[in-house]
Amino acid sequence: MWKGLPSIAKSISYAIPRMKGFVEGMQASRHFGLIGGLGVGATVLYYEGITNACAARGTVPRLSVAHANAPTALKLVQAGSIDGLADYLAGFARELQAAGAAFAAIPAITPHICRAELKMRIDLPLVDILDVTARHIRKLKLTSIALFGTKFTIASSLFGALDGIDIVPPQDAEVEEIHRIYLELAQKGRCSPGDEARLREIAATLCRRDGVEAIVLAGTDLNLIFNEANAGFPAIDCAAAHIAAIVEEMCSGSDPGR
Repeated sequence: MWKGLPSIAKSISYAIPRMKGFVEGMQASRHFGLIGGLGVGATVLYYEGITNACAARGTVPRLSVAHANAPTALKLVQAGSIDGLADYLAGFARELQAAGAAFAAIPAITPHICRAELKMRIDLPLVDILDVTARHIRKLKLTSIALFGTKFTIASSLFGALDGIDIVPPQDAEVEEIHRIYLELAQKGRCSPGDEARLREIAATLCRRDGVEAIVLAGTDLNLIFNEANAGFPAIDCAAAHIAAIVEEMCSGSDPGR
């Protein structure tokens, strides 16, 4: 089998016992369910972030993904069908629970417009990105922020999760532009350099004109182009905080590796 490749065969024969010992020493996480697809780019970002963070902890992630259709969810939001959206997402939560998930999360912010209605329909606990984001912002003790995301997220001030925090709304034309660029990013997984520059320009304007201290990346697909290090403006990364909270929950009370 290894004829002609003696050095490689020898290396592999030494490596296999080491790998086996390493894997056997790892723990499996609690089973986590991700309601993905809203959009696909953010789902991939979450998958990579979760698996990398678990590996850094020496934990094998147990993870199931249910794919929701972003256009379907967006139509329900646009129609104001909050109960319809809750029913739609509840179906995926039940699928994940049937697959063995102990808890779940939605790696998108706009669908949380129905979070109260959704939680009444399911038994599966959720790591709620709105709660995680609110705690993170309050910990930073900021006095003035603005939101980037869909117009639904911006208009609702993160669906009421940030009560007591001064949220500066962009001007109407700026909101429409942010919304347009965000939807293109969510649908295509990318945006043009001009649109990326325009988001930076709006952020700079909000900081200069309105005294905003930070821009909340209140749309997880924004992480396909921005994070706190590369944004070029003071940014708060909702997705990173959410991923960290999910991994913390996954690694609490880990099950023996299997």
